Amino acid sequence: MADLTRLYDAILNGDNKTAIAVTKEALSENTDPLELVTKCMVPAMDEVGKRFECEEYFVPELLLAARAMKGALELIRPLLAERGAEPVGRVAIGTVKGDLHDIGKNLIASMLEGGGFEVIDLGADVAPERFVTAVMEKNANLVCLSALLTVTMPSMKTTIEALKSAGVRHRVKVLIGGAPVTQQYADEIGADGYGSSAASAVPLARKVLGK
Repeated sequence: MADLTRLYDAILNGDNKTAIAVTKEALSENTDPLELVTKCMVPAMDEVGKRFECEEYFVPELLLAARAMKGALELIRPLLAERGAEPVGRVAIGTVKGDLHDIGKNLIASMLEGGGFEVIDLGADVAPERFVTAVMEKNANLVCLSALLTVTMPSMKTTIEALKSAGVRHRVKVLIGGAPVTQQYADEIGADGYGSSAASAVPLARKVLGK
């Protein structure tokens, strides 16, 4: 029988190969896929986040853990979809219009996915209208906006205004983050939250959605 602590450890240690192997073994033994997510994968990524906050882990360790989690999740996601299992939330994430930086955004997307969210990654240089479309067509209930340049920060405000104009602002929570972004700016533009680091993304997302 598959030792599920090995899956937890594999994700925590960024061991992609072992994470996939243990997941395959567990699924072949008819282990509940949701149990793998809630009892092994989400707790492992939560621990990764804590270690990052304490500066025991750094960006390379975060990326390796996220890759291991994604490898396992790719095997599990179709099974959850078949059962109609609902994710914690649906997140439309992207770097705002005019900004091509995506390393931080990719890291946040991986952390959210590891935290049980369905992630709709819109990429970089994303126009406000594409966020609106993701909310309307994909039923996203959380929008995450990233900016690494001070000159692109106004696109965050423009995106929030676009959500209002489309009549969908009440349906979503908006989180913003990035090197030049501050809590004060989040308050100014009417965002629902501000994340100062990748590790804060999942707890903040859960909080604003009341999960």
